Amino acid sequence: MPSSATVSSRPKDECGVCGIFGHPDAAKLTYFGLYALQHRGQESAGIVSSDGSRVYEHKAMGLVPEVFSETTLSRLNGDMSIGHVRYSTTGSSNIINAQPFTASHRGNTISIAHNGNLVNTRALRDELENNGAIFQSTTDSEVVVHLLAHNSGLGFEQSILKTFTRVSGAYSLLLMTKTQMVAVRDPYGFRPLCLGKLNNGGYIVASETCALDLVEAKYVRDIDPGEILIIDKDGLRTISTPPANKPRFCIFEHVYFARPDSDIFGLNVYSCRKKMGALLAHEAKIDADFVMPFPDSGNYAALGYSQAAGIPLEMGMIRNHYIGRTFIQPTQSMRDFSVRVKLNPVRSCLNGKRVIIMEDSIIRGTTGRSRVQSLRNAGAKEVHMLISCPPSRFPCFYGIDFPSGDQLIAANKSVEEIRRFLDLDSLQYLSIDGMVEATGMPKDSFCLACFNNDYPVAPDQNFHKLAFGS
Repeated sequence: MPSSATVSSRPKDECGVCGIFGHPDAAKLTYFGLYALQHRGQESAGIVSSDGSRVYEHKAMGLVPEVFSETTLSRLNGDMSIGHVRYSTTGSSNIINAQPFTASHRGNTISIAHNGNLVNTRALRDELENNGAIFQSTTDSEVVVHLLAHNSGLGFEQSILKTFTRVSGAYSLLLMTKTQMVAVRDPYGFRPLCLGKLNNGGYIVASETCALDLVEAKYVRDIDPGEILIIDKDGLRTISTPPANKPRFCIFEHVYFARPDSDIFGLNVYSCRKKMGALLAHEAKIDADFVMPFPDSGNYAALGYSQAAGIPLEMGMIRNHYIGRTFIQPTQSMRDFSVRVKLNPVRSCLNGKRVIIMEDSIIRGTTGRSRVQSLRNAGAKEVHMLISCPPSRFPCFYGIDFPSGDQLIAANKSVEEIRRFLDLDSLQYLSIDGMVEATGMPKDSFCLACFNNDYPVAPDQNFHKLAFGS
């Protein structure tokens, strides 16, 4: 849902979703679920609830605890709600694009919370606008709502089935009417979505299992690729679109996006990241005094590398956890201040030492260069860098914020050129085979397009024009 408003040196996932059905404190539990999923989106947050006859809504720009209070949550009545945290990858970063997105049609209200990216939005939007549709936002998610309204004469379930035969790309999403909640996952299963059961017998659907843990829900299963799961007063029932021949899970969830305490695609994230580091120890043998991460990226791969290589793990950089949105910016004369205010080197630890930095990815390389320089300024004798995934050389069309190759340093520079740009003594990446081996799953289970240019779903020719608000 790509925005040029914010250019980050770190990859960002599109969104996180959480829904509660059948609990008197649905909105509050959804709030806690979104809190657990805050890492998936920090631009805006929203919750829509229903008491069976009326829909209530609150959303705003900001982090979850900034957007909601006891007062706002108390106004979100009902035993069903869906929530969303957003980072814009299609549509600009402003309140009109915050989700859940809610619309009314012929007396029926429907809300949507979407994680992913549709790749045929431009064609669908043109078609709908030519037929008289008026869009309120610039997000791809609104297209789904218009299609549902367009197909409403078929009845609720058939309109859902018809709608999701038209859209293409990545979508793990929640729909909510006044009385029903619907969980939908695309046939390739790019983005995660799981189902849990609450202590009172109600249900939770969320992007990651860490949201289930926070509300003490029991994990039931993942929503299957291609599945449409309806939850209402009669319980659960599945109506499905035809699944793809093989799922294509986004492996970046395990490399970077998901919380390490989550289980994604049936795999524990913490264990996968440690294994990636351990396999790097076999692929990249470096004589050094210690290995260190830049908190909090690379922490678990660094631990795996340390244990496998027999090289000590140190924390040569200390992170300041108290940098908020209202931090007063310094004058231009204070160069690289944004890097130093977040991470500061431990000089006594680094001075005269041969250091291996473990990172989970290099996307644009801008921040990495400043961080390496800070280590050298602190007295590091040698600085080597290991990356626990292969070079990201190709754009992502499925919900990661690099939809253009010109934003990727590895698309324009060789590994040796990147090494020189970052001022490193050596730079090595984990191989594609090593990264996949760390998961224990077959290679063809994953989408590896950002590494190997093999796209499971081809985007529209005009995909890059989807940043309507940028």
